[in-house]
Amino acid sequence: MLTVLVDYDSGNLHSASKAFQRMAQEVGGGDVLVSSRAEDVARADRIVLPGDGAFPACRRALGAVDGMVQALEEAVQQRAVPFMGICVGMQMLATLGREYDDVAGLDWIGGEVVRITPQDRALKVPHMGWNDLVIDRAHPVLDGIASGDHAYFVHSYHFLVADPADLVAHVDYAGPVTAIVARDTIIGMQFHPEKSQAAGLRMIANFLTWAP
Repeated sequence: MLTVLVDYDSGNLHSASKAFQRMAQEVGGGDVLVSSRAEDVARADRIVLPGDGAFPACRRALGAVDGMVQALEEAVQQRAVPFMGICVGMQMLATLGREYDDVAGLDWIGGEVVRITPQDRALKVPHMGWNDLVIDRAHPVLDGIASGDHAYFVHSYHFLVADPADLVAHVDYAGPVTAIVARDTIIGMQFHPEKSQAAGLRMIANFLTWAP
């Protein structure tokens, strides 16, 4: 069993790789590899797409890696390999990102990435720090996770899904902010599970043993 974390120069992968390696050892989840090679994605049993920074920069950087988008499409869309997107890696699942420029996403889950607009103007954007998850529907990766469990966020934009059935969890930030989306073998988390202590590690462990 091989889990590949996609490296496309989108930020520091150290904490994510350590968290996935730790939980893979604990649950017998096989090997974890950080790679920028499309051929490694093509042979992966699970794929994780992280992302830090702005949507346009991340999307263009991903597209610049030779063969990577094609390898992801073939693995996830055609062969249904379990996939997790984290932060901007989750946002790139959308049809369109509207951060600075309108940039096409992967369009695996319909919707747009738009700026957070809290109803209370005293709340600052970016939405940064701990917030309580509100679970909207059950999902295997959330086994053992309940509404009120904490997750760690750092972002100014969030994913508005076109189909409400694709929304798995949100948080309240003077209005709903999307936290988790999912469809078929795809799940995306706006927060950083690798920085979300026990709840985040539980989700990583669940992903590593998920058999859709």
